[in-house]
Amino acid sequence: MLRVDRTLLVAAGSGLLLSAAFPRPDLYPLAWIALTPLFMVMRRRPFASGLVAGLTFFAVVLYWLNIVMTTYGGLSPLFSLLAYLFLLLYLAGYFAVASWAACRLETLLKLPCLLSLPLLWVALEYLRGILLTGFPWALLGYSQQNFSLAIQSADVTGVYGISLLLVAVNCALAWLLREPRRRSAWLGAAGVLLLSLSHFGYGAWRQAQPLDQRQTQLQVALVQGNIEQAVKWNPDHRQATIDKYLQLSTQNGSVKPELIIWPEAATPFYLQDPSELSMQVGQLPRQTDSYLLVGSPAYQRLPDQSYRSYNSAFLFSPQGEVLGRSDKIHLVPFGEYVPFGSLLTFVNKLVAGVGDFSPGTVKPLPLNGHSLGVLICYEAIFPDLARDYVRQGSDLLVNLTNDAWFGNSSAPYQHLAMTRFRAIENRIWLVRVANTGISALIAPSGKLVLSGPLFEAANLSGSVGLGSGATFYTRFGDLFAYACLLLSAALLLRAYLVFRRQH
Repeated sequence: MLRVDRTLLVAAGSGLLLSAAFPRPDLYPLAWIALTPLFMVMRRRPFASGLVAGLTFFAVVLYWLNIVMTTYGGLSPLFSLLAYLFLLLYLAGYFAVASWAACRLETLLKLPCLLSLPLLWVALEYLRGILLTGFPWALLGYSQQNFSLAIQSADVTGVYGISLLLVAVNCALAWLLREPRRRSAWLGAAGVLLLSLSHFGYGAWRQAQPLDQRQTQLQVALVQGNIEQAVKWNPDHRQATIDKYLQLSTQNGSVKPELIIWPEAATPFYLQDPSELSMQVGQLPRQTDSYLLVGSPAYQRLPDQSYRSYNSAFLFSPQGEVLGRSDKIHLVPFGEYVPFGSLLTFVNKLVAGVGDFSPGTVKPLPLNGHSLGVLICYEAIFPDLARDYVRQGSDLLVNLTNDAWFGNSSAPYQHLAMTRFRAIENRIWLVRVANTGISALIAPSGKLVLSGPLFEAANLSGSVGLGSGATFYTRFGDLFAYACLLLSAALLLRAYLVFRRQH
């Protein structure tokens, strides 16, 4: 008879509860208790229980990857499943290392998990965002995107401070439930309560301030073309695509936009080349007397007659002149380029396009005395990029994306949730324009001022403020995460030395 391991069953339940805190269904209060079952049982099987919880969590949150790989990437269901499972094991490993390390520190240093696990968790989340090009998707703190009081501290600690508080609360609950008569458990809970009160107190204080107000306003039009991915790069559909964007761009009602924005790769051709289609796009700013920001592939001819390709955005003046080009910096591995391409010559890119892209550099675009910082596609989930644009003078962040790859899944909602934190961290307005949605205006408080439908063509108009706030995060970046990483390393080194002495 097959015996069910109750420890791993509980761990799986913990991962399932945690996944429900993310979009969708976005039951964010669950994140405050979801890890408690795992933290109660993990001492029995420290590594395995963390791994199972992580596998369950990421399997549910990232189910849409199979849509990307099979429907749009052309992979067979078998290879898609293998790639999916490999990624799940890698990501779940971070959960496993956190639970194992906390249990080892408790054994070797007599250090309660409440004092070590929140630090370890944040340290590993930070590493997940930078190792192997980085994949900081669904960090724990992002689950609180709709809990405004809890996320205002992102302008100090980034998303990592919210992650630490969530883990600390779960640890305190688990300790109380495991040892309800232990005095240290109650002292730990009291400490976490004080930490929570200070955290929410800061959030209330920040919300009481005019975070979203700016003296200079800009009227923008977000043009969501809703071009099907299956026909997007078909040359026979180029004219129809441009016609649709031109038509939508002139449906602005009584308020004339000062800036019209099209999404990532809105023009499925090289906009920099002279052509009939390029000329049609260049006429729009003159016709509307507006600036125009357009996502388009671009290229650069090198002295040896070879080429570099870029995923770019072009800014046109109201006179139809190109004011500048911003190139995507953080490329999607196996989507926009093949890592270690000289070694992995047998690997094809996941998605078809104009070729391997090259990374660009941080280069804000000039807009009538102000500057735009352009984040293309999933660059919006990397806080350091948004911060770099703000530090170089950007007065408005713009996220151009094409989330058609995700299909009708929860991924567009998850992507939007993470993007909201870039506005809070730097106290800056953020405009998000997506081919199939979700296009949105995000205020410096993280509030969704305006958001569009999914898989519908639309022209969304609204007003945004120009200028950023002088935040601790903008000045010092992930200092909080660095501190957690340093403290975790010190604890692990101390534990290793104790282990060596004992053996």
